[in-house]
Formats: sequence, structure tokens, C-alpha cells
Amino acid sequence: MDGGDRLLPRFVVRSLVVATFSSVTRQHVLQALAEYDARGGEEFLEVYGFGPSRGYTLVHEGRSFDARAILGVAHRFATGRLATSDEFSGDMQGAVAILRKRGFEVTEPASASRATPVRTPRAPRTPRATRSPATRSPARETPVAICPTCSMALPATGVCDDCG
Repeated sequence: MDGGDRLLPRFVVRSLVVATFSSVTRQHVLQALAEYDARGGEEFLEVYGFGPSRGYTLVHEGRSFDARAILGVAHRFATGRLATSDEFSGDMQGAVAILRKRGFEVTEPASASRATPVRTPRAPRTPRATRSPATRSPARETPVAICPTCSMALPATGVCDDCG
């Protein structure tokens, strides 16, 4: 080493990007499931850089799928960016909750099960005023339009920003 070389401390830079899954709809998850079927489980995990998850399984139509990989690829369909396995921040509970909110069954390993808190029964509520059930309709998720060329979510104009 000559006098100009200095030993500098090395820093490991990790991605500060954390995926938010609020934009992932049921349709995006179904698209990821279809791709998983088309590629096969091992190739799907290899292509997207996921290792097998430890016990977190998405069950759909009687078949089992890797929950973390499916949600990561569904995030790609929703936003155009793959959510890597590092972005799940080690805690799969949030990912499991998202998949369950979208109507999917997810099994967890026995070690991840939380003890259910004991709830005390409440006194019955007295009805305020009777409402017709037709006055309130449940909110439905509308499928996001996807560009057939680059698989990006289309903006409201319906024309892909990247492909034109």
C-alpha cells in the first residue's frame, strides 16, 4: 500500500424500500397464482428470488402456494415493482393479514400462532333505529387494468405510460 491508500470502514447498505401492500387487490393475487401455476413452484420461486417460506401457505381451490412469493409477485402486478423477500421485514403477520383480507386462506406454522386473548362477553346492544339493509352496499374491489405488454398497472386514462 502506498501513502495514498487509506483503510476506510466498510458499510453495508441495505435497501430502505419497504413494500406496502395496500394497493394489492384480490385480482393481483389471482394473477400471481396463475403465473405460479404456469411456471411451476420451483421455477416461480427461482425466477423471483424467493426461497421456500417456512410454513406460510396460501391455500386456494384445494392447492397450496408459497404465501410470501405470491404476495411479492402480486405486489409487482399492482405497482410494477416486485416486493422482495427482504421487504417482508421478517414478520409475516402483516402479509398474512393482507391475504386474508383479500379472501384467501393462509396457514401458519405452529410456532407463529398467537395465543387468542380471552374475551369477556358484552351485554347485548339495543338497536337505535331500524335501517333497511338495502341502504348500505358493501364496497367491492374493482380489478386494476394491467398493460398486456409490460404488466404495469394502467393509469385512469387506460393508456400505459411506458408503452404508450
